[in-house]
Amino acid sequence: MFEILRRDGMARIGKFTTTSGRSIETPTLLPVINPKIKTVTPRELYDEFGFGAIITNSYIIKNTPALNEEARAKGLHEMLDFPGVIMTDSGTFQSHMYGEVEMTNKEIVEFQRAIGTDIGTVLDIFTEPFWTEQQTADSIVETLKRTEEAVSLKGEMMINGVVQGSVYPNLRKDCAEKMAKMDIDVHPIGGVVPLMEQYRYAELVDVIMSSKMGLNPNRPVHLFGAGHPMILAFATLMGCDLFDSASYAKFAKDDRMMFIDGSFRLAEMQSLDCNCPACRGITLEALKKTTKNERIKILSRHNLFAIKNELALVRRYLREGRLWELAELRCRAHPAMLDGLRRLRDYQEFMEKFDPISRDGAIFYTGIETRGRPVFKRYADRIMTRYVPPTKKAAIFYGEQNKPYSRHFTEEFANARRQGYTPIILCPWGPVPAELDEMYPLAQSLFPAIEDTDTTNESEELTLDFLETMFDETVNGSELEMKEGEDVPEEQLDLERAKAVSRYQFGIEATDALFRGTIELRKSKKTGKIRNVISDGEHVLSMRAGDGFYTLRLEGARRILEAVPAPHMRMAVTDDSVPFVSNGRNAMCQFTTACDENLVPMDEVIVVDKDDNAVATGRMLLVANEIFSMKKGIAVKIRNGSEED
Repeated sequence: MFEILRRDGMARIGKFTTTSGRSIETPTLLPVINPKIKTVTPRELYDEFGFGAIITNSYIIKNTPALNEEARAKGLHEMLDFPGVIMTDSGTFQSHMYGEVEMTNKEIVEFQRAIGTDIGTVLDIFTEPFWTEQQTADSIVETLKRTEEAVSLKGEMMINGVVQGSVYPNLRKDCAEKMAKMDIDVHPIGGVVPLMEQYRYAELVDVIMSSKMGLNPNRPVHLFGAGHPMILAFATLMGCDLFDSASYAKFAKDDRMMFIDGSFRLAEMQSLDCNCPACRGITLEALKKTTKNERIKILSRHNLFAIKNELALVRRYLREGRLWELAELRCRAHPAMLDGLRRLRDYQEFMEKFDPISRDGAIFYTGIETRGRPVFKRYADRIMTRYVPPTKKAAIFYGEQNKPYSRHFTEEFANARRQGYTPIILCPWGPVPAELDEMYPLAQSLFPAIEDTDTTNESEELTLDFLETMFDETVNGSELEMKEGEDVPEEQLDLERAKAVSRYQFGIEATDALFRGTIELRKSKKTGKIRNVISDGEHVLSMRAGDGFYTLRLEGARRILEAVPAPHMRMAVTDDSVPFVSNGRNAMCQFTTACDENLVPMDEVIVVDKDDNAVATGRMLLVANEIFSMKKGIAVKIRNGSEED
């Protein structure tokens, strides 16, 4: 069973529990253990390095009489002395490397089950990058047939359903969709090692993303053969949960050391600038003089520590909502990785469905590739469809470094408004109406003062489209003559800001319902910012200081339900769940019956019963297709229940 605990876009921290009761936290890596050669023992991997799962090869075990006998007699966990989760490969990679294996799918699946593996693997067909589309399609038919057979044979053992399809996104997605309908427990993405070995990272992005589009989100996704530290952040960003690596030992045998910026041959290194436990206290010269076997052990351990440390960093950035930044930095380690990051922008629309409406930290611009993040598309879409200008004349101002803009351009904005102009700031985001300048992501982002040409061109293109659509007249704000006159009342400006944020967050129809009748805006005495919206005496919204967005009160939720048809902003729960949710208990996936597919993580949501009555309000943790596929986990973090109102 897989449960999503935290997430940052498509990346997720999850708890995966096997049928044996063993569990691991994702994202994680499974070191590959050669059952004949244990460079680092499984017990060391568990006790010293903290790896909760490993992968070993059942094909080798089955074809080695002594290992076969021991595995059948003791079971795999006792034989390897490993208390954690054990996954076994089937021999598919051996067929890729050395030709067809002399074993049937049925034989290898039954053997994996017999020796007590936690997660077995079907004997799928490894699809090569150079294969034709027809050849690949034919092989997928056989892989799907074998997977169905494996599902019927697995018993209590979990099974890997490997997504194949070579470099053809349409075949990858089709294979994934068919796999998603089977009783599979983990979805490895296979046939990718040649792409990584050949630094074809743009194609790797196509393979991963097309597979993710078809897979069931309630199962972990395993990127087979991906274990280098430099790829972990980027692959996690795309929604991969599990990885494996035999390279830590293979590279060590070849006198190569893994670092986050690549792998380097010991003979070519000029210094050993590493303080991991394996390298601590040893010089480069001393390391080179060690015996071959001793050096393999040291380098293997170094490589494992490099993987372990990077995984820990990936999890930290994921928890902090900053994984995009880490992935962007890592992709600059190699031009081919940068190709992959740039290709990912082609999937911006798909990724936007999983991208939270707000994050705790600021957005740091690391280069033009940052504009490929889904948050840029969301802002561009909403500013074009949900913004209602106070006037039909716009005054343009320029400035990124002076935030919030309304406090820096105080006199300039006031002068523009006296003359009937709406202040619009041109910045790397594109056009920013003054009413939105304290809202995420606009106020919570940092760009360099020296702007690159690509960013300038993209932001200006959006600005021109915005101005032509929204306004009849546009002037340069800095060229407006200063005129005396009566300023626009502060109360009116506050109301324009309050409505503009609501439209961006909830939509125009919902905002009309929330801001009806007499409006009172309560502001912080300390900061002067809007804190609460009172409409006809009812507290409908509270504005958060951190991101400038609203939390929805139950009275506000009821107004939206009356004015805007379902499913807008709604998630419906079963009758049995209503009493718990109305008392403030979180809404769980397994008790959800309907959900607005346009809601994204951290969105405000109205939990309703079968008759569309408001039960509670809260914030989305998952999206609709995740909620309906998950067997366990929190769908909505409840804030206000109707019984507490």
